[in-house]
This record gives sequence, C-alpha cells and structure tokens, in this order.
Amino acid sequence: MPNNSVSEKPADLNTLRLRFRGCLLGGAVGDALGGPVEFLSWPEITARFGEQGVLDYEVAWGGKGKITDDTQMTLFTAEGLLRGWVRGAMRGIAPAFASTTAHAYLRWLLTQGVRNRHGLLNTACLSGWLIQQPALFSARAPGNTCLSALREMKAFGEPARNNSKGCGGVMRVAPVGLFYASFNESDAARQAFDMGCKLAALTHGHPTGWLTGGVLAALVFYLARGETLNTALNNALALLKTEPAHEETLHALEHAQTLALATVSPHEAIAQLGEGWVAEEALAVALYCVMKARSFEHGVLMAVNHGGDSDSTGAIAGNLLGAIYGAATIPSGWLQALELAEVVQGMADDLLDYRDWEISEYNFTPFTEAMHKKYPGD
Repeated sequence: MPNNSVSEKPADLNTLRLRFRGCLLGGAVGDALGGPVEFLSWPEITARFGEQGVLDYEVAWGGKGKITDDTQMTLFTAEGLLRGWVRGAMRGIAPAFASTTAHAYLRWLLTQGVRNRHGLLNTACLSGWLIQQPALFSARAPGNTCLSALREMKAFGEPARNNSKGCGGVMRVAPVGLFYASFNESDAARQAFDMGCKLAALTHGHPTGWLTGGVLAALVFYLARGETLNTALNNALALLKTEPAHEETLHALEHAQTLALATVSPHEAIAQLGEGWVAEEALAVALYCVMKARSFEHGVLMAVNHGGDSDSTGAIAGNLLGAIYGAATIPSGWLQALELAEVVQGMADDLLDYRDWEISEYNFTPFTEAMHKKYPGD
C-alpha cells in the first residue's frame, strides 16, 4: 500500500522553493533542449550535432531556448489550478479544478490560433496575467489530439471523447503534484494522483493516456516533499495499481526500472522503451533517464538525445530531475537563455505560496485584489 501520509511543510522553505522552481524550470529546459530535434531520427541528430547529439540549446522557432507546447500547456495547467483556488476562496465554495483548468486550456487553444467550436471561449477566458504574455502566442508543434479535443469540448471539465493515449496528457501535469504538495491532508497524494488523471483526461480518453498523468503528478508530489526517487516511485505505482486498466502503464514503468539496473547502453535502453509519442513510452523513457542520471544536466541530455518525442521526454525528465536536484543545479546559461523563464519561475512560486494567500470575499485587501486580477475566477 502507498504511504500517503504527509507531514507539514518542511521547515526549510528555501529548499522547498528550489524544488518547486527546479520542477517547472527543469521541465521547460528539457522541453527547449528537445524541441529542435523532436522530429529527427538519431542518425539525423548525430549527423547534424555530432556523435554525442544535442549538448546545448539549438535554433528552433527563430531562436535558442524556445519552449514548445509542452511548457505552454504546463503553465496553463498551473494557472487553471490557481484560478480554481482563488475562485473557491473568493466565493466560499469548493474549487472546481477540472472546470477552471479546462478554461485555462481554452486560453492556450486561443494562443494557437484555434477556437472552441461550441462557444465556450468567452471574455473570462481572456483575463489573467498568463494570457497577456505575448511569447505564448506561438504554435510550437502542438499535439493534434490536444487541439481537436479542446476544439470539440462541449462542457468545461468533461473528459475527452476519443481513445488517444498520446503523451499530450502526461507532459503537462507536473504542476498538479506541486499544487497538492502544499496540502496537509492525509490523502493529499491520492488527490494529486486523481487530479493528474482527471486533467490529462480532458484531452486524452484512453486509460493509459490519463493514468500516466496521475503517476507523474504523484511522483512530483512525493519528490517535491523530499522523498527519494525509489520511495516516490513505489508509492506512485501503488496508487496506479488501484485503478482499472493500469497494466499497460505499469508494464512500461517496470520495464524502465529493469533497464535502469541492466548493463545495456542508454541508447539501447531507450530504444527498447519506445520513442515517446504515446504516454506510457514518454513517461518510461523519462523515468529511465532520471534513474540513470548523475546530475540534472546528465539526465536531461540523455532524455532528449533519441529519435523520438524529444521535447516531451525532456520536459518530463526535467520536471522530475528539477524536483530532485533543485533549481540551483540547472546550468545558469540554460536558465538565462530560456524563453519565459521569469514566468515559469513565478508560476512555481505561486504554486508554493498560494495556501498562505489571505483572500476571501470578506477580506478584499489590495493583495486580494492583485491576486484576483492575476488569477480571476472563471
């Protein structure tokens, strides 16, 4: 059984902040490293960048250090959760996180030049600080499943009506683990897992497409709170095993564990795990790289140097590695050149601090007003 009990926040809030920042910044770094080679085979990568593959940011979308749809949607996931929290506090009601995150995803959809077909996009969707970031208005090879599911969504929070298990559901849910890491309830890990599943299911209808979201959210939850990777993984897999149709996801992750202990080379191991275009492969490749990593840099470069969905495997590995090692271990040059680094870091800080915000409809202070403008209720 998973050890779902959690303690109070660690006394060292600086350490906790570094983990939160490391998780989101690390994911964005992995995304930006992998984006330029996402659609290249391994022979094409080595022919262009040398036998070791990518070692630094390369040019894509008009510059170096550019994020893709993976980080864009990760930011909107975080915004949806925080807007749900503010909305609940302001109205004195239980937060509807799936609904507010669906609103957030429709704002992302708008940045891609696409609108919902059923009129769900309204003026409320255009408010808040995130949609005001001009750099987000750029299509960076967005996933077709995400685009189509959000375009066809008929009600906020409803699960997708498809059978896709693409990695577009799992690659964006790391903020869920951070969000629930601030909860002190005994079932906080379970809540993180369930919400990771629910938010991934907004666009991906196959069980593997959303169960992987639950696993990643749980892994981030435990790692952010300082658990070892082994403990975090054991607990996350125990939660996974309680769900129907978990076998495909479990097999992929257990395969990654086995390969991490074997003598095969990383390139051979990753080739066995898959290219990462589908959810269980992307999570398995990222997990393998995290288990083999000697450092943040070593692990994230391993996660992007293969002939597959390099930005997604890099993003997921970066989320996990950043939560383990903290933001201070990410090479400063990568952070300095990273697109929207300040926005990503600010979102990580808000995910840590939101529980301490004193906001309510009865205490409308300047701070409350500022937070309500930043994360208005949908």
